[in-house]
Amino acid sequence: MKLPTLPPLSALLVAAGLALAGPSHAAPADAHATHAEHGEPASLQLNAGRKWETDEALRQAMANIRRAVAAALPEIHDKRLPAAGYGSLAKTVDSEVGNIVSHCQLAPAADAQLHLIVADLLAGAEQMAGKPPKTTRRDGALKVIGALEKYAAYFDDPQFTPIAH
Repeated sequence: MKLPTLPPLSALLVAAGLALAGPSHAAPADAHATHAEHGEPASLQLNAGRKWETDEALRQAMANIRRAVAAALPEIHDKRLPAAGYGSLAKTVDSEVGNIVSHCQLAPAADAQLHLIVADLLAGAEQMAGKPPKTTRRDGALKVIGALEKYAAYFDDPQFTPIAH
């Protein structure tokens, strides 16, 4: 039986959804989905009062997302960013989340926390791509900015600063 292929963003959303859903006996959609076995927290938490450790791949991907969003921020705030601009941002977020997923080296507890931020990044990218019918592309950009703020608040990345907006 041939299974349907999904576009990259959809495939990552499925993987994130599986990871957030908790343990499963089905085969994972990708290697990162296997991290679901350690359970997912209901909300972001600090690590005994401290930020979670990061690795180089995570820091680089988050910096790339931040850089892309910051460059488009004036047009986003002025509601002048065209659909193609939001589409480009969505592709960047999608690609960088793919890099995070491919190179995940975090401890299980930190990884579980990261899943919550990845879910927001992917939901924002989907909105920026114009897929959910009752949201705006701008709402998606704001969701991504919120995820970047959460990353800065909960993960130890000394070079990362959230976007001031």
